[in-house]
Amino acid sequence: FYGNTGTPADLAGVPALELGPIAAIPFVGDVLGRQNAIVWVTFGLVIVLQLFLFRTVPGLRLRAVGEHPRAADTLGIAVRETRYWAVLASGTLAAIGGAYLSLSVAHSFTDGMTGGRGFIGLAAMIFGRWTPVGAFIASLIFGYGTALSVSLQGASIGDVRVPVQLLSTLPYVLTILAVAGFVGRSRPPAADGLPYEAEGHA
Repeated sequence: FYGNTGTPADLAGVPALELGPIAAIPFVGDVLGRQNAIVWVTFGLVIVLQLFLFRTVPGLRLRAVGEHPRAADTLGIAVRETRYWAVLASGTLAAIGGAYLSLSVAHSFTDGMTGGRGFIGLAAMIFGRWTPVGAFIASLIFGYGTALSVSLQGASIGDVRVPVQLLSTLPYVLTILAVAGFVGRSRPPAADGLPYEAEGHA
């Protein structure tokens, strides 16, 4: 795409959307007044996916495949095809997250640039009780921890400077504490991660 090999150092970023009325509101304007299109697409996807999973027939079928694929198969639901489409959709959503990181935050791409954020995403899903809205709220909480670790860099306690390495662990420590308190109460789909063989094909 760029006519040479290697890693592009300066990718064109996604432009921010200036929302005049919202930008004028104290605090809210600082948070939402100048966000790029990917952020607003994410807000919309959370609502659409929540409604899809819990208010539509295809969403009910998808959840049935995740909970009890044998029963879903008995009812005539194509279990394998449904799982394929679900994996494809999850990969697309993960790609949107990667695009945001490359095009809106770093404006470049390097190997390992996620820095373990994928595990935080997994924790957000568990903390959010496996729902789009819950995962979104959990992501905001974990994102606050990341922002706090950045803003506290250079802080000191008395005459002792807080090490940057210690502050950088803050979002991960917050993630561990949150998940530790919710693992037992957050139940994943019963058939999550389990292979399925239709009767007569085993």
